[in-house]
Formats: sequence, structure tokens, C-alpha cells
Amino acid sequence: WDEGRARRFEPFSLTRPAGELRAGAEIVRRRWERAAGTDATGFVAGEHLESFEEAGAPPWAASVPAGALLVNSRVVPALDARVPEDASRLTCAGRLAAVRLAWPATGEQLAAVERLEDLPAADGAEVPLAGRWIDEVWELVATLEAQLAEDVPALAAELLVAPPEGAIVIGEHPVHVEAGARVEPMVCFDVTAGPVLVRSGATIAAFSRVVGPAVLGERSAVLGGSVAVSSIGERCKVSGEVSHIVMLGHANKAHDGFVGYSYLGRWVNLGASTVTSNLKNTYGPVSVWTPAGLRNTGMQFLGTLFGDHVKTGIATVCNTGSVMGAGANVYGGAMLPKVVPPFAWGDGEPFETYDLERFLQVAERVMRRREVELGERGRMQLAAAHRARWSAGA
Repeated sequence: WDEGRARRFEPFSLTRPAGELRAGAEIVRRRWERAAGTDATGFVAGEHLESFEEAGAPPWAASVPAGALLVNSRVVPALDARVPEDASRLTCAGRLAAVRLAWPATGEQLAAVERLEDLPAADGAEVPLAGRWIDEVWELVATLEAQLAEDVPALAAELLVAPPEGAIVIGEHPVHVEAGARVEPMVCFDVTAGPVLVRSGATIAAFSRVVGPAVLGERSAVLGGSVAVSSIGERCKVSGEVSHIVMLGHANKAHDGFVGYSYLGRWVNLGASTVTSNLKNTYGPVSVWTPAGLRNTGMQFLGTLFGDHVKTGIATVCNTGSVMGAGANVYGGAMLPKVVPPFAWGDGEPFETYDLERFLQVAERVMRRREVELGERGRMQLAAAHRARWSAGA
């Protein structure tokens, strides 16, 4: 359930519910599925996401039956958290995180509710749940290191893993290589500050350096360079220098260029030598554009939030604390403005608007390269996002 604050998690909320964001090593929805011991059957979010379609994700909920557990998508349950069968209300850090509905409701009715406290809960116990809240979208980056330090041991304990062969290991924390992963000789793992998990099907090329805590997702590849304190989702390519980044999945950063303290949505492709600034010259706190206006994050380090399907040309330069709207296609060597609207096209302001049909053709082509088909529902949802797009001055 995306309440009002989650629906302002731009640049991601235009194209996906908050439950389909990666927090630490795992998708928020999958964390709740682990905790509840069952698959999610639907999500409640804005109308523009009614046709959202993604492998493994539930559909938009037209109706929700009595007894269903309605969870706040801004809550990130610990991977070892469990929901008791008799729980009707779950709290996290003293705040209400989920309720088991006493009555059935439609998705539209639940979308209009501002607080879980306003919903009738079924009879049962109130139980605390281990985890943390994400109150602002940039906290997905701010909490990354701590979240990964918790997640890696929990995930590794459930998998068939072994230490890497022929690698250089610095530090006392473990390196977990899942069966089916490939670590070439002369890879350096620095686990002084935290452990590393390499998932099945992943590949790390010789002479790469991986600094923990970090996770490399299934069928992803580190092609060289340095990857530090990062959560790399499935089917991603990484090279150059990255630090404190999240790659949601199916994203490409396969060339040189520094990307730090940033979040990359699905199907993002960064051209060669794309770089992000993540520290102001004044060393002061970084401010970020939000739908409610410019906000002080309180973070000294923050790079760029790249929405789904963003593409950058070679030598693109991103400012400190940038927001790049979903579907934007930008290029040129000059530094981009701190906020680029969704489906923007060009090398600077004023941006043109990316033609929808051309965008869909490119998205279909890109996704097919990863053996994913853009179905009719996916096309409808991206078209809805194109209509609902915000402007940089909004």
C-alpha cells in the first residue's frame, strides 16, 4: 500500500509502486512476502500504475478481501522478521506498519486512505516487527550500508555458498559465492567493513575490486574497476568506479566513469564516461528536488536518482543531488540541471518531450536484449506514466 508519502518517491513512483523498489539486498515486496510466509496478491497505488506489469510482481488490486494483510510499502522488514498468524496489527519502530483488514475494500477505497490507523483491523494481537522505515526516497541510499550489513549474512545463511577460489581477500568478514557464480582469478575482495555475497549466475572479471558490504545479483557482471558498498540487482553490468549505489535490476553501467551514492531504476543505461557528483564543493548538506519542492536531505554525499528507462549519452555529467525522471534520454558533455523531467529528450534545457511511440519502440528493443517482452499491459502503464509526467518546475 503506497500512502501519500510513498507516492511522492520520485523519480520512481511515476513508473512503479514503492514495494517494487530495492532496499538493501532485496525488493521491499519480497521482504514482506518472506515475513508473511506467502506471496503478495496485489498492490494499492496511484491510478497511473493500474497496468503495472513486471516479472514476479503482483497486479494492481481492484479489491482486497477481509483478513488480508495491508502493509505500508515504506517499511523495510528485516530479512529474518516473521509475521505471527494471530497478528492483526504490526508495528515497526513504534509506528503502525500493517493491519489485517476487518472488512473487504476496493483498491480505490484504500488508495484514498491517508493512514493505516484509519482502517478497521481484524481481531488479534499487536506485534512489533523488526525493520526500518524509509521516510524519504533518498534514505534508500542513506541506509544502504547498514541495510546490506544486515542482509548479506541473512541471505547467505539460506544459500549454498563457498569462499572464492583464486581471489585476494582482505579483511575478516566472509565472501559468500553462491553455487553457479563465477569469480575469475585475481579478483580482490575487501571485506574489512562488511561481507560480500555473489549470487548464482553472476560473474566478476579478473582484476576487479569489490568492497563490502555488497551484493552482486543473479546473472549480473562486474567487468572491471571497483564496486564498493553496493546492491546490484539481477541482469546488470557494472564497470568503472561505483560506490554506495543501488541498481534495481536490468541496468547497464558497463563503461568507465564514477557513479556514487546513487540509485538506478530498471532499464537504465549509462553511456561511457557518464559521471555523477556526490559531494558539494562546500562539503555541505545536499538538497534534492521533490514534488513538494526543494528539500535538504541532511546528507553530505548524494549523487543521482535515475528513474526507470533513463538513458545517458557518452560523457554525461550529473550534478550533486540530481533527479532524472523516468524515460529521460539525455546527452551532451555539459553538466545537466539538478532535475530532468520524465521523458525529456536533449542536451539541456529546454528539453523536448520524448515521443511516446519512439520511446516504446526503444524500450521494447532494450528489454528484448534481456529476454523480457514488453507486453500490452506494460505499454499501457508506460503510456499512462507519459501522460502523468511531471515538469521540472512542478
